[in-house]
Amino acid sequence: MRVEIWADIACPWCYVGKARFTQGLAEFAHRDQVEIVFRSFELDPNSPKGVSAPVLEMLAKKYGRTLDEARGMEEHVAASARAAGLTYRTEGRDHGNTFDIHRLLHLAAARGRQEELLDLAYRANFGEERSVFDPEVLVTLAVEAGLDEAEARAVLADDSAYAAEVRADEREAAELGANAVPFFVLDRRYGISGGQPAEVFTRALEQAWAGREVEEPAAGAEACEPGGACAVPQA
Repeated sequence: MRVEIWADIACPWCYVGKARFTQGLAEFAHRDQVEIVFRSFELDPNSPKGVSAPVLEMLAKKYGRTLDEARGMEEHVAASARAAGLTYRTEGRDHGNTFDIHRLLHLAAARGRQEELLDLAYRANFGEERSVFDPEVLVTLAVEAGLDEAEARAVLADDSAYAAEVRADEREAAELGANAVPFFVLDRRYGISGGQPAEVFTRALEQAWAGREVEEPAAGAEACEPGGACAVPQA
């Protein structure tokens, strides 16, 4: 079975959703026969490259909230992340264009190190004081994931490197009707949207493996939409 996951490094529910999926997969009897492929999805492709801004300020502006209210929104996500066993900083994170990260992830896929780089990038963005919008940090993460430093630098220096692969992933997402991430596709037959609970993923995997129609998960799973809008609690 192949599971494809469309996600963005800037998406907190993608970070949480991957952890929940991994937990759900661990309970699936045929987990060793599941191939996982991570696909590119930019929440804010029009964000200027090389420019980043504090997440709290971005949230406050986007939702018309105060900084304290934006901080409360981040605490909501942080609670879910910590419940999934993840670290999550609510202060000091930044937000920006993720195209270069996606290009590096395609390089990592070509070298068999995609999930390693993805996990490191998520952890750096949400749990550590390292900005994934800094090219030097991206190179460091690539090396930590097992990639060649010179090759990683060459990809970052050439805006066309793996650009077609990123755009192809994004076109496929649109064709599949993915309008929010994380978005999970099982054997190109079933789609699951949002950071569902681990048991939902386990059940979907079991149903897909048995050839049965996958039950539609309950609505309301947390997700992020293009433009960077993420599900947040109402004030």
